[in-house]
Parts: sequence; structure tokens; C-alpha cells
Amino acid sequence: MEYVTLNTGAKMPMLGYGVFKIEDSQAGVDAVKLALDAGYRSIDTASIYGNEKAVGQAIKESGIKREDIFLTTKLWNEDMRTKNAENAFAQSLSDLGVDYVDLYLIHWPVKGHYVDAWLALEKIYKSGKAKAIGVSNFEPHHLDDISKVWSVVPALNQYEMHPHLTQKPLLAHCKKYGIIPQSWSPLGGTRPGNQERESLLENPVLVKIAEKYGKSTAQVILRWNIELGIVCIPKSITPSRIKANIDIFNFSLAPSEVAAIDGLNKDTRFGSHPDNFDF
Repeated sequence: MEYVTLNTGAKMPMLGYGVFKIEDSQAGVDAVKLALDAGYRSIDTASIYGNEKAVGQAIKESGIKREDIFLTTKLWNEDMRTKNAENAFAQSLSDLGVDYVDLYLIHWPVKGHYVDAWLALEKIYKSGKAKAIGVSNFEPHHLDDISKVWSVVPALNQYEMHPHLTQKPLLAHCKKYGIIPQSWSPLGGTRPGNQERESLLENPVLVKIAEKYGKSTAQVILRWNIELGIVCIPKSITPSRIKANIDIFNFSLAPSEVAAIDGLNKDTRFGSHPDNFDF
């Protein structure tokens, strides 16, 4: 595993396990335990995912010390709209069965509310129950808005990023503030009737690089994230893919290969645009 240092001084694994759409059931518990057993030490969840209880149970049953796991969860949009951040955070701690989280994020920049929500997160951070705070899906102008009021700089910005959406201006803006970038959906995604993810994983540029290193195209994409200094959180419930996704720390890409993957950008989103979401 490789690590990045947050602006709090904390070390965060460069690769984590995302649990979006993983069930809050024994199946969810088993998936998270499998990831932990495979070597993952960073788990990314959110209150809206509805699986914080499964994540917490898996951590407890894993036998791994709490302090050895980097745990992230998020403040949902409706809790921002109703100014319920502190209660929502307390509920997340309860559902996870923990005394603190390593990172607490604003999930989306809800118009008219995300600046106040940031101030609420600062209060939570100062309580010591969130060791770091950050944001998710923030564009440069959202970061600029909260920069006018923050006394704590976000430790991390989690946003959609993959070879068809490289988001170079946003990456540069994060670096300007010393904010660690993190990619969700790092392997791309699909919409109904859209085979974009499949075409990405079969892209000839990626296939050629993968063959050179004896890796899969998915592993090459994840390694590309690492080379760029971007933390990534691939999600899978397939045991073989869970294990394969973490097997990316025994090779490195050449600068020319990183540049070639950068060149695949199409500005294609699979998720909502942070300025136009309706949830």
C-alpha cells in the first residue's frame, strides 16, 4: 500500500474500498470483511448509502484494530437543507458503532447550503470526533466559496474522475489549496443503454499498457490514479476483483504512459454534474 498525507498530518491509504450500492445486510458485511482481509485499510461509505451498520459490523468482526482502519462517511443533502449536520453525524457514528471517523465529507454542494454546512463540519472537526473533514463533488467555484469562510481547509475533495473525465482544472485547483484529490467511479460507469465503461476497459491504449505489465486494464487505470497522486475507491462485490484492484503496488507507469491515458479524456460524466443535480 502507498499512502498520502492529509493536511492534518494523518496518513491515508491511496486505495480504498467504496461501498456504494452494497447492501446493509450480511452480504454487505461479508463484502467489507473480504476487502479488509484482502488488505484494504480504507473504507468509504455515506449515510445515504444505507449501509453504515454493515460497515461497522464488518470492522468489528474483522478483528482489525479500529485505529488501523481509515473510515470515511458523508453528510447527506437533506441534512444540509434542514441544518441537521450535527445530528446526522451523531447518527452515522451510532450506525457505524464507532467513537470517531477519520474523514467526514459534505456529499454534494447543495446550492445555498454548502457554505453553512462547511462551518458545521468545522465544529464537528473541532470536537475531535472527525479526525479530518472534506468535501465531495465540489467544483473550483464551490471550493472558492467556502475558502472565504473556512478556518479549516478541506483535507480532501472526492469527485468523479476516470480516463474519460480527467478533470485537470479541478485537480489543479485542489492542489492550489493543498486539498487531496480522490476519485469516485475511477473505472468509469454506465448509464441505461450506455456501454461507455465497457469501451473504456477495452480501450486499445489501456490494453497495450496492461499487456506490457501483465495487468488488467482496470489495474492500469487504478495505477494511473496513484501516479497522479489521486486517492481512489473502486467498488466491487466480486471477490476476484476486490483482490485484483488492490494488486497495483508492484508496478509503476512511465510518464509517457500516464500522458497517453490522460489523452483519453472526453469530458464524459456518468454521474450528475455538481452544478445541476436534483437530489
